[in-house]
Formats: sequence, C-alpha cells, structure tokens
Amino acid sequence: MITFDRVSVVYDGTDEPVLRDVNLSVDEGELCLVVGHTGVGKSTLLGAVNGLVPHFTGGTLYGTVTVDGRDTADHPPRELADVVGVVGQDPLNGFVTDTVEEELAYAMEQLAISPTVMRKRVEETLDLLGLADLRHRALHELSGGQQQRVAIGSVLTAHPRVLVLDEPTSALDPTAAEEVLAAVTRLVHDLGVTVLLAEHRLERVVQYADRVIHLPGNGRVVSGAPSEIFTASSIAPPIVELGRAAGWSPLPLSVRDARRAARPLRTALEGAAPPPVRAVPDAPGATLLGARGITVAYRGVPAVREVDLDLRAGEVTALMGRNGSGKSSLLWALQGSGPRAAGTVRVGRDESGAPGAAKGGDPKKLSAAEARRLVGLVPQTPTDLLYLESVKQELDQADIESGTGTGGKAAAGTTGPSARAILDRLAPGIDGATHPRDLSEGQKLALVLAIQLAAAPRVLLLDEPTRGLDYRAKTQLIAMVDELAAGGRSVVVSTHDVEFAARAADRVVVLAEGDIVADGPTTEVIVASPVFAPQVAKILAPLPYLTVDQVTAVLPGGEADA
Repeated sequence: MITFDRVSVVYDGTDEPVLRDVNLSVDEGELCLVVGHTGVGKSTLLGAVNGLVPHFTGGTLYGTVTVDGRDTADHPPRELADVVGVVGQDPLNGFVTDTVEEELAYAMEQLAISPTVMRKRVEETLDLLGLADLRHRALHELSGGQQQRVAIGSVLTAHPRVLVLDEPTSALDPTAAEEVLAAVTRLVHDLGVTVLLAEHRLERVVQYADRVIHLPGNGRVVSGAPSEIFTASSIAPPIVELGRAAGWSPLPLSVRDARRAARPLRTALEGAAPPPVRAVPDAPGATLLGARGITVAYRGVPAVREVDLDLRAGEVTALMGRNGSGKSSLLWALQGSGPRAAGTVRVGRDESGAPGAAKGGDPKKLSAAEARRLVGLVPQTPTDLLYLESVKQELDQADIESGTGTGGKAAAGTTGPSARAILDRLAPGIDGATHPRDLSEGQKLALVLAIQLAAAPRVLLLDEPTRGLDYRAKTQLIAMVDELAAGGRSVVVSTHDVEFAARAADRVVVLAEGDIVADGPTTEVIVASPVFAPQVAKILAPLPYLTVDQVTAVLPGGEADA
C-alpha cells in the first residue's frame, strides 16, 4: 500500500537531511506506530505519504514514495485525497466550516459523493466518535478534545484507504482516547484501512500497533515488531521501561500481559514502602489564591458550577477530568480574563517587600499588567500568545510589559530576572533571531513560560502543557514545575496525561460537569480511579507504586527479575 524507496528529504537552508535513505513498505490493513523524540522527522515522514512533503512544505525529496500505486512526486495532495486522509496536530487549523455536522460532510462534498451516502456516513461517524450530541455546535465552542474528535471524524467520512494521524489523542481524556483508538483499530481489522500513527503518549497506543517505525534521530528509519523495537529504543512507554527494569522477555505491551509477568515482582516489592515521587514539604504553604462560588456559563449553559478552590504556595495541582468538564473555563475564570457569572477570586498580596511586588486582589478587577503579577496562564495552544517576528522581540516585549527591563538586564527598582534569563534557564541555546513559529513544541512552551514568568506571578496556570511533548521534554517540564514550586509559587496543570500527573503533581482535583468530584493527594486520587491510574499502578496494584523510578529505587541492581 505504501512504499518508500531510498527516500531522503532536505529542507532549504539545512545541511543535513531530515530523512536519509529510507526504505520502507507498509502493507494494507497494517497499523504502524511512528515513534521518536520531538524534531526527528516524524511529521516529515507522515507528510511524505500524502504529498504534503515537498509540494506544500518545500524542500527536496529524493527517491520515490508510492501510495496505492501513485507516485506522490507526480500527484499533489488534492489528487491523493480520495486515498489518504490526514489529521494534523492542531485540529482547529484544519477546519473549514462552522459546525460539527458541516465539517464532517465537507470532505465528501469535495469528492462529489452523493447526498444520500453523505448523510449515512455522517450519522455513522457521529455515533462512532460519540459526537451526536454536538452535531449542531459551533466548532470554536468545543473543547480541545472535542475538536480533535471532529477532525478525525471529518477524515473518516471520506472512507480513505490510508489514514495518517499525527498526535490523534493529544487533547483527549483517557476514556475518549480509548474510544478513538478502538474506532481506528476497528477500521484496520474490519475494513483493511492502513494506518500510520505518530503519538508521544505511547502508553495509550502501543498495544494496538502491528509494527513500530522508530526514528532514532539520525535521519534513518528502523522498522520492526513492537517488542523487538522497544527492546533498545531511546523512547518507550512506562510499561516497557518497567519490563526492561524487571528483565521481562518478551516485553509485555498491554497491562494485562504485564500483570501476568509481574507476579514475582509484586511479591518482591511487598513490605517495602515506595519512596515519594516528589520531594514535598511536610505541610502546605500559605494560601496564595482563594476561589469561592466560581460559576461560568456560556449562553445559559453552565460550564463551572459554584467551585471553591484554594491554591497553596509550593504545591503542584493537577486539574483533571473528561473533555468538556470545565477545566479550561475554570482556569480562565481564575486568571481573570475569562467569563465569570458568579463567585470571587482573591490572590494574597506579596509580602516579600520587593519593589513592584503584587498588591493582591481579584485579577478580574485589576488592569492586565497588575493581573499578570498575580496569576499567569499558558493556554492550550501557547502560540496564541506569540505575535512578534523573533524570539528576542517577544522577550523584550515581555520585559517592557512586566517592568523587568530589556536586553537581559533588570530594570531599575526591580529584582526579578529578565525573560531572556528565564528562557535560558528553561531551554538554553535558543537563538534570539529565530521566529517563534519555527521552534519545537517544547521550545514554544518554554518561551511562553518565560514571557509569563517575567511578571513573577504568584500563581501559574498551565492548560494542557504536555501536548506535543515527548517523554524527555516532559521530564524537563517537570523540572521546570518543581523549580517554580520550590520558589514558593502555586502551579496548576490542567492535563489528560495521567503519567505526567503521577510524576509532577502533589494534589489532584477532578472536575465533572463543572463540579469538583475529587480533591486530594495524587496517590489517593489517581490510584482510586481505573481511568486516571498510571500504567505502573495498574500493573502492580494493590501495591502503592506510581512510577518506574519508585520500583527501581526499591529494587536496585536488577533484583526486579527475581
């Protein structure tokens, strides 16, 4: 179905090829998982399948890519649209209509499919992806996860023979991700659709893969069975990391298989208390933000219902819940920029005595500059806050707005570091002349964090910060969050990434239909839920382990395979 014959891709202005002499063959009805660290060429590999590379992206493609007998060099994307369906990382950028139902029908209209067939496929897709209740909703009113499902559905209605998915579950809660992946697997098994899927949250998808295509970062591609590739790959989900630490062979790829292999490991761990995931203070710090009766409604429909929440110094809180539960609405209401139908938010004053220290109050009732000193927010799409032509311009503007000076120096009368100094600590080595849109996802997040932190907010809110980040970048983000908490800030991370929450958060707050339904220490809340429990917790239950690092700390020197 798909053949790469000695394919290399070189972009203009670069010396080294992104892909180098790739030979690859993908059969009909095969689900291939494409893995690799951020920036190694996964999107380039996927883009070459439908001709986006090089027809749209530019650069030079050497060799031949053939899809269902068509050479992509001779067929631009529009001539492959009936064969290849593509869903990109940012669904909102791909929408061309206004409502869910219209978007599902659009691709079929372009392919001149009859109205009766269109109607039938729209209904099937609405049911398949759980979108029936949203059919008449405006796309811009949907949550990020709901938009992701619509984007996938708009491709499925055309019944492509090849489906290319780039981070398809990045904005989905665990249950919605399972539903989407089950639907994709059904297409593979029942209809013979060929799927190429790139995903950083490997713990969600590895069990469904027939084959893994690994990009180690040197332009080459290594292909093989999942258990074979993950034995030595530089990137792997927690279930594989645990299998490596325990010396299991073959490596299990599903929780069911891992639990069977883990019986001796559970026996060896009994009686040993796991070390804490994070070094946390003995007692929480002072309350930095107090919210009472927060209510948010859109056109009379409540999104957040009379929520009370206290955020304390030095604490990292994970805000979790299914798509559409009100997480983003709550964050924007706390920050002051979003709508708030009722309730109050109070941020305590900064008692440090530093010049320009925040005076406290309700961010909604203060000027934008004063509110930024109290509460900073990084939205789901960090690039929404980037609007200038270079990294340096963005950093200088942040310094001006925050009063911390420009050019890397603090302004007179202030003590806070400049945005440049913060960025160099978070992600060193970024050239100031680089356009912000040319940065990797992790670098964009670091830049926006630096811009927000230049104002020295006491409370920092992060909305889905792990989208587009690989495991290595998430580890770096956890280090950033730890540093912020150690400095006395309160950090809230809204996330669907249960593995990240297990490693990063002291406390978990779960929302459902705008209400807080759970609030407590991370270990208690996520282990109690089969939906939010990380892989290690599922494999070793009822033992209270959350991460692979906890296991290796208790059983050093390879004792885990006893």
